[in-house]
Amino acid sequence: MDIDPKPVPEFLTQQRDEVAPPSLQPLFIDFEDYWERKLWHQLTGVLLQFFEHPDSAPQRIPLYKNFVLSFSDKINQLKLVTLGLSASRQCKDNQEALEFLTALAEKVNRDDSKDAYVYATVEVARVKLLLRDLEGARKALDDAEKHLETFDSVESVVHASFYRVNADYYNAKLEFASYYKNALLYLACVNVSDLSTPEQQERAYNLSVAALLGETIYNFGELLLHPILDSLKNTEHAWLRELLFAFNAGNLAGFHGLSGHLSKQPLLEQQSKFLREKICLSALTEAVFRRPPHDRAMSFATILEETRVYPEEVEHLLMKALSLGLVRGSIDQVAEVARISWVQPKVLDKDQIVSMKQRLLDWDESVNKMGAWMETTLAPPAEA
Repeated sequence: MDIDPKPVPEFLTQQRDEVAPPSLQPLFIDFEDYWERKLWHQLTGVLLQFFEHPDSAPQRIPLYKNFVLSFSDKINQLKLVTLGLSASRQCKDNQEALEFLTALAEKVNRDDSKDAYVYATVEVARVKLLLRDLEGARKALDDAEKHLETFDSVESVVHASFYRVNADYYNAKLEFASYYKNALLYLACVNVSDLSTPEQQERAYNLSVAALLGETIYNFGELLLHPILDSLKNTEHAWLRELLFAFNAGNLAGFHGLSGHLSKQPLLEQQSKFLREKICLSALTEAVFRRPPHDRAMSFATILEETRVYPEEVEHLLMKALSLGLVRGSIDQVAEVARISWVQPKVLDKDQIVSMKQRLLDWDESVNKMGAWMETTLAPPAEA
């Protein structure tokens, strides 16, 4: 839309009387008052209030182009970008939105407004993702990240925007581990309750799939403890939440009971072999965890029973666990024994906590017995 040649007061009057709904008309009086008095901070606040109102949608682009841009250099540049982003949502298509946001990013690309530049550039990347320009999106995100790394501090909204779009990029590329990391960082920057229920469920669903399919993700603790996972309760995807807890506990029976749902998610169904190996690794670490530290020499037969792999897969499973850093120890191939010295910590469910409590009680009892034995054995003989 071209810039309206009308003087600002005449433009605001026309927008107020002919376009604005009655509920928003009083704000136009404030616009003109603050503009005439050059109260840029107050004017910005009222504009943000206007742009956030759902009924303002048809007027955002005209107001941005014909009013906001006339004093854009005088207001906080991060808030200018916020106004621009709100206006860009009213563009007729993604291509127009890309042109709008590219111009906005160029406008704030100055040494004193790099945070605003990053904010706008990330949104450029978001639209490029929508246009399936993954290469262009990656280039914009890399540019934004390069500047982010130089900031001592920045508004959380900028970090949140970067992690959200970066996660969306990795989701489009099916790079599950990178998506998982960035999506959790995004959630750390926002209040989950501020997200709509559909958005919470979508994030929880994508995070669950990424956790299961990520080749380097064997500890789901951060996700299992995050409130966003509860958004899947009582939905058609509730089984995914249950599946995560089954994996975390190395619950083979739980996995097999839920495996019928894998056909609902093509990516999971395609990776059923990988998921079987992953649950077997989890069963192995859980079996090690349940054993006291002094009794972690496990025969291949025991591992076979605990993980339900085929006999010829036991050694491969142990080597995989060692290479992934899930356990530490050694394998005696001749004696067919694995001596485990350490197992990766993870979030515990109630049953695992009960098991740990019992081990602590057993340890306390053994310490007391040792103390009693030492007192009896090492005590000096009684005087005659």
